Amino acid sequence: MTPSNNVSPLEPAATSSLRMPKVRGSADTQSIISSTSTLTYRASNASVSSLFASTSTPSGSRSASPSGGPLRSKTMSGSVFGGSPGEGQQLQPADRIDDPRNLILQAFVPHIAIHTSADTHELVKDKGFEGGLWELLRPFGERIQGKVTVRDSIGSGKTWDDFSVRFVQLGDGLEKPETIRKGEEENLLLLSPNGEKPTIHRSRTGGNIVQIEQLVDRHLTYAEDFPSRNGDDYLSFKDTQGQDVDAASPFYTLYVRRLLSGIPLAPHETFSHPVACVIAISSRNKDPIEALRQLYADSSRGQKRMPVWVNNEYLRYYVLVHDEERDDVTKSMALFDQMKRHFGLHCHLLRLRSSNCVATDDDSVQLPRCEWISASEEIADIQAREFQEDIEDSYPCIYESDMTAIKTFIREMVTQSVIPSMERCVSTWNDQVASRRRGISGRFISLSKKWTGFGSSSRSSSSNGSPTSGSNSNYNAGQGFYQPEAPEAVMRKLADYSFMLRDWKLAQSTYDLLRSDFNNDKAWKYHAAANEMAAISTLLIPQAISSKVRSETIDQMLETASYSYITRCGATYGALRSLALGMELLRLRGGSATDDAARWGTKLLDNKVVGPIGEALIKERISVCYASKQGTGSGSWGARIRKSAMWSILAADVWLTLGKPQQSKQRLDEANSKYSRLPNPDSLTRFNIANDHLHALQKEVQLALYPESAIEGSDNDLIDTTIGEETEAFDSRPHRRSLMGATAPALASLESAPLHGTLSEVDGETSLQFE
Repeated sequence: MTPSNNVSPLEPAATSSLRMPKVRGSADTQSIISSTSTLTYRASNASVSSLFASTSTPSGSRSASPSGGPLRSKTMSGSVFGGSPGEGQQLQPADRIDDPRNLILQAFVPHIAIHTSADTHELVKDKGFEGGLWELLRPFGERIQGKVTVRDSIGSGKTWDDFSVRFVQLGDGLEKPETIRKGEEENLLLLSPNGEKPTIHRSRTGGNIVQIEQLVDRHLTYAEDFPSRNGDDYLSFKDTQGQDVDAASPFYTLYVRRLLSGIPLAPHETFSHPVACVIAISSRNKDPIEALRQLYADSSRGQKRMPVWVNNEYLRYYVLVHDEERDDVTKSMALFDQMKRHFGLHCHLLRLRSSNCVATDDDSVQLPRCEWISASEEIADIQAREFQEDIEDSYPCIYESDMTAIKTFIREMVTQSVIPSMERCVSTWNDQVASRRRGISGRFISLSKKWTGFGSSSRSSSSNGSPTSGSNSNYNAGQGFYQPEAPEAVMRKLADYSFMLRDWKLAQSTYDLLRSDFNNDKAWKYHAAANEMAAISTLLIPQAISSKVRSETIDQMLETASYSYITRCGATYGALRSLALGMELLRLRGGSATDDAARWGTKLLDNKVVGPIGEALIKERISVCYASKQGTGSGSWGARIRKSAMWSILAADVWLTLGKPQQSKQRLDEANSKYSRLPNPDSLTRFNIANDHLHALQKEVQLALYPESAIEGSDNDLIDTTIGEETEAFDSRPHRRSLMGATAPALASLESAPLHGTLSEVDGETSLQFE
């Protein structure tokens, strides 16, 4: 498979007479730069620097396994051409936050909607949170305090110390059409007529690749402008040979995190569908019970009702927010008892102080930062902080008592209400719906749907106003979704619930059943999503996967998902997510799976679903995939060191095109380090064109980082500042190769003897002739 590259390693090197840095980027390659350059960019202050520093700082260690575990141990492949028979069996627990398994576990989590009364919103607004209770609870849902026990489909419990939920506003996060999404890309920031105060548009819906690239470009620009402000070794020019070859750059981790943040609320997958809704009132309410009933009716049948393709039968959790500074706690306790009599045990009394907390208060603590926010929301946050007059880091603070109360509330709600409710739903749906589909009768129904679909689609679509894919199909092709009570929709919800509860086997088996159903119904976006999650679930199961199983199942699933997303649905976000996660999970398997991972990374580049920033980052990861392939024996037979170095050079070329010389230098240093580990470290010098290309990149990087070296370069410097046409000496080597990669003309007549110059006089003028 031919990779999609901007510059081949066999292209000619630049001439040695470089004086100034070349302008490498064309109008197309500089699109990401031009799109962000139109945005207002001000000098960095402490508030903005803290946001960028959170990305550049290396992640600490944390185990995502219920049993914890030491650092991962590499497995040696038993063959040069493949892995050992037990390959993939020693899939160790993740030990870093930026591990793709940790990112997946933290991205696909239960979503809890927030719906509050006006008095509750005002109480929280008095504390300094304009977004209300949702903004206050949001950071604490990303890490539940303590250990959380989850039971799988067979009743065995597993304890997790990194379980999380996502708080969203009720009805927020709807998937937007491409036309609206493109309009938001152009109008992310609108300046006021006087050009001073910006009008910032925040969108908490993710899935926008252009905005993700813009955000990562902002972080990269900051890292280029202030390379040593954070003291991060990654951004400095230190020796990186001792680092782990699998370690991802902070910018790639940011790219994947924003790719998985703000998963749109869509009908073809239910990860963003609410599993519960917090209905909250405050102690200031005059008629609390009636207010709770009105809020419930509003979420079920009123303006806040979810779209018709969302199952409205989700858990309601009732919260009474007590004002510790103004209201009587005795009255609030009596009201709370009344709430439990009316609405059951899914209730909580949350006691908060209503005054605004500042950093100078004795018991003030800083509000934790949200890690899982959409790209557009973070861009808007950066731009808002750039326009702040206060240069200090003014991140909101809350009282320590409030933080303790919020953590206790979230843990109680998740462990005693949300997770048991999801477990009951999984058990019910698995017994009543999925088990029938797995039986003999279910297989006959599937076959009947497949064979009776021929010739019935047009008749069914013309007989009524809501066309379906066939006479026996539950899929509404005109509207593009299943009704929430349809068996296919229930099974998709069963699979997603199992995935969020980390029961990979049940999720994988259910996704696998749905693949054929969606294919028969020609529900292509459902079909693509089912193949995507079936492949991810299979790779997350800690068991051996042979190369044959990978080629027959996982490769087929990823190929089907990417083809359906791109060709049939035009959903580039889904294609990028499926291939990126598949590449990372295959890389963790080691052995011959690393070659498959690199192949899917190349496929991702061929599909052209990423911009220039994503192209450079994906090329970095392809290099990492090849570098993680362990060789056999003292000579490391079967290792992919040369391929890894080549992709590092390709990534360096893209970074230099985008005007990121520091990132380019990092990749070139990696390539030189990899070549130095070969049995013959100088083997690249035998390939003249590739060697010249590498030296040309090094020259351009040095010119970009140190422009004064073009003027003050010494004789032994990399940069030759002479003019080639005037000072280049003639080289009479018989095998000199053309710098342009073409065949050199025959120079036999010039090789036999040197040129002799004679003076001749023609029409009274003397001229010099060679013969």
